[in-house]
Amino acid sequence: MRAEERRRRILEILAETYPDAKCELNFTTPFELLVATILSAQSTDKRVNMVTERLFAKYNTPEAFAALPYEVLEEEIKEIGLYRNKAKHIIEMSRRLLEAFDGEVPQDRDALQTLPGVGRKTANVVVSNAFGIPAIAVDTHVFRVANRLGLARGAKTPLETEKQLMRNIPRELWSAAHHWLIHHGRRVCHARNPRCGQCPLLELCPEGKRRTGAAPAAPAAVKARRSPGAGSRRTAGA
Repeated sequence: MRAEERRRRILEILAETYPDAKCELNFTTPFELLVATILSAQSTDKRVNMVTERLFAKYNTPEAFAALPYEVLEEEIKEIGLYRNKAKHIIEMSRRLLEAFDGEVPQDRDALQTLPGVGRKTANVVVSNAFGIPAIAVDTHVFRVANRLGLARGAKTPLETEKQLMRNIPRELWSAAHHWLIHHGRRVCHARNPRCGQCPLLELCPEGKRRTGAAPAAPAAVKARRSPGAGSRRTAGA
């Protein structure tokens, strides 16, 4: 099977497996999504949604957050990891949004990245889910699954992974593929113990075949297992 055909089939199976995949952060405005995405770093969407349900009932505009003392917001979000840094970023982001963009969340990724606490991944999440602009946000799940499946090959960084995915996936599928890969990473392709035997992509996955013995191990891997004291090798992104 040619590489292009294999990639196309992977995307078809992901679409069939996760037809309802979408952003799992709850929001009603682009600003709420921006805040929720900042909060989601190193935290689960479920926990973030629990916090934002209460938080957005009190504060849900740049004006409201910009006026908050740091310690007040810290108390509101203390259930979430890194809450002190996140409170600082959200308040400073809100102030910058008012100063530079009249309180409106910009639809441009580069403009978004000028805001405190907003990196490329967060900007991609916002432009894709709030504004419908095709983008691929690379979190730990997307990084891991894309490299294991070979949709990205040998990528060492999220940016390198994103660039490869943008080349290998049709632009109109970027946003959907982002969610498919996240869902697959959360439900099947776990970091430590992927469920390769139950994966619908096993026959198309180089890493899955290696793990299940469906393909011969590379000579280097065999040598590593036979060498005295050789440790196990972790898959990139695991």
